[in-house]
Amino acid sequence: MDIDAANHEAFRRILEAQPVLVDVRPAAQALPRLGPTAVLHAGPPIAWTEMCGPMQGAVIGALRYQGLAAGEAEALGLIEAGRVTFEPCHHHDAVGPMTGMITPKMPVFVIENRTFGNRAYCTINEGLGKVMRFGANDDSVIERLGWLEREFAPALGAAVRAAGGIALKPIMAQALQMGDEMHQRNVAASSLFARQVAPRLARLDIAREALGRCLDFLTGNDQFFLNLAMAAGKATMDPARNIPGSTLVAAMARNGTTFGIRVSGLGDRWFVAPVNMPEGLYFPGFGPADANPDMGDSAIVETMGLGGFAMAASPAVVKFLGAGTLRDARRFTEEMQEITLGLNPAFPLPTMDDQGAPTGIDIRKVVEMGILPVINTGIAHRKPGVGQVGAGVVRASMGCFEQALTAFAEQVGAGI
Repeated sequence: MDIDAANHEAFRRILEAQPVLVDVRPAAQALPRLGPTAVLHAGPPIAWTEMCGPMQGAVIGALRYQGLAAGEAEALGLIEAGRVTFEPCHHHDAVGPMTGMITPKMPVFVIENRTFGNRAYCTINEGLGKVMRFGANDDSVIERLGWLEREFAPALGAAVRAAGGIALKPIMAQALQMGDEMHQRNVAASSLFARQVAPRLARLDIAREALGRCLDFLTGNDQFFLNLAMAAGKATMDPARNIPGSTLVAAMARNGTTFGIRVSGLGDRWFVAPVNMPEGLYFPGFGPADANPDMGDSAIVETMGLGGFAMAASPAVVKFLGAGTLRDARRFTEEMQEITLGLNPAFPLPTMDDQGAPTGIDIRKVVEMGILPVINTGIAHRKPGVGQVGAGVVRASMGCFEQALTAFAEQVGAGI
């Protein structure tokens, strides 16, 4: 088995990816295998009894939003009766931030990789405040999701279709030059996306008041592009899966309890280990004792070489995460070069003489070097309903990589 050739092919597919936003649709239409009582969640598979507080809170909210339960007691009754199906977003070609909730009614971005023809999906970023992705589930959360479903998503979908799709890779490349890293900082990318879609929205035949609400939401949410970057990452990485002999990490995800990875040459199997706690800065009134262990599918951004891997491009986010100075940001990016297959010239980093972002995590290098992938992340309160309490960085769990390397060695029947 030629491991180097397999990894070369996987890396080529990443470099040649062309993710394009082509539509916004209800998840029930976009995900044909999504059952009527399904709730998709972030991270590797997990049972209800093992879910952390924020994820359980989000599940209850998701069942309310879907109209399956009027309140918490009814939602818990459905779950205990086994009438709710829990699956990872990744099992449906999708990704979700933090708790990662996707139900049939929720609108999702439809991202097409025009080089390879595959599609990936992600929900619309809810904005700040009390939001389901951090476990909130009160009436204000349900109302906001309902507005996204009824008014914003149909308008945005029509605008995207009128544009013939919106290419995301050029937006990400330009945003890197403007100080984003596409995980915890998406100010530039969100603005660049709004510039492209706002004129299309303005030309739609919708009420002036509705247009105003849509534009206010789009331009007032600095993290709007995060969910697009996540879906772009999923669409980029999926063609690099299932390549015999490849040691490339095709996905990293966490559910607040466990951290999981998938490896290209090892199929759809998850390798899981306990998830780590983020380290960073906390909002006033909160501290480490309030934090939940890390969660979310957003690590797909790092899997494709952005986020923490492109930290050098974003001096502003380093301070926001409590990760030090620009020198420290460069150090993070340089460290990630040690465990990746190469540099992606489509994502030049301005503070590193426009060298490409380090891309293509190799399980062999992670274990050999003892260097774990770094992930930029939000920090959720451990109790449902409180929401985000900070932001920081977290390292992947070494146990995942050690298990995967052992399985790979067993598969090829030789040491690596």
